[in-house]
Amino acid sequence: MNILITGAKSFLGSALKHYLSQWPERYNVGSISLRGDSWLSEDFGRFDSVFHAAGIAHDDAKKIPEDEQNLYYEINTKLAYESALKAKQDGSKQFIFMSSAIIYGKSAPIGQEKIITRETPPNPESNYGESKLKAEEALMTLNDENFRVCILRCPMIYGLGCKGNYPVLSKLAQRLKFFPKIHNTRSMLYIKNFAEFTRLMIDNCERGIFWPQNKEYSDTAELVKLIAKAHGKRIMLVPGCKLALKVLSHFTGLVNKAFGSLAYSQDLSEYKSDYRLYNLEKSIIETES
Repeated sequence: MNILITGAKSFLGSALKHYLSQWPERYNVGSISLRGDSWLSEDFGRFDSVFHAAGIAHDDAKKIPEDEQNLYYEINTKLAYESALKAKQDGSKQFIFMSSAIIYGKSAPIGQEKIITRETPPNPESNYGESKLKAEEALMTLNDENFRVCILRCPMIYGLGCKGNYPVLSKLAQRLKFFPKIHNTRSMLYIKNFAEFTRLMIDNCERGIFWPQNKEYSDTAELVKLIAKAHGKRIMLVPGCKLALKVLSHFTGLVNKAFGSLAYSQDLSEYKSDYRLYNLEKSIIETES
């Protein structure tokens, strides 16, 4: 199978390309940058599947001035649609789009649960989330029997080389002796579980919306303990911090981002083939090593 990855240097694109290289007799993987206009002269029809990883992530929000927020829609929405339209017109069979759990809004406040089911309506609360949802809506208009649009609404993806919240937690786990004992429920997805799931999407030429996640939920406090353990360190979880953190959450969104809950119901993430090759502890050990 011939596969094209847009976003040649992205964390997800690079990881998927490396993962599929285990089967050189089955997959021929190419990558392309969508910067500029040179990609418009490429023939996407040579590829069975196009995996679209190009885009602006929420981590970059602070780097974009308010008057330039339209960049989210130019890149995450318009560019995604234009590349999918080209793939369809050129004769490719499938377009896989990286969406995000962020389309359901922010994490629940400390002490509250937020479990997303198939009936939960999207409720984006940021330019990033809204641009992803608008891209989904536009892409689904291209879906038909000859061109299959596959949308992956992934939770936080972590692994060696990732950006975002996980590296911050890893640094804290290695430096701190104490950490707040506040339990929450979060869906996460290890990069190799993600790559295997995407491989299955390609093999089966799937279409529709999918919600992959690890088999186990994550708990921020327990996750920090696992990371510390992977480095041969011990960290003590300190109870009685909830009230102070609740007060602090009114001044910064980082508190609920770290200790709030945001999870998919487990049945939402089941698939006919097992893609969850790594459990949580094994994935942490491999990431931290």
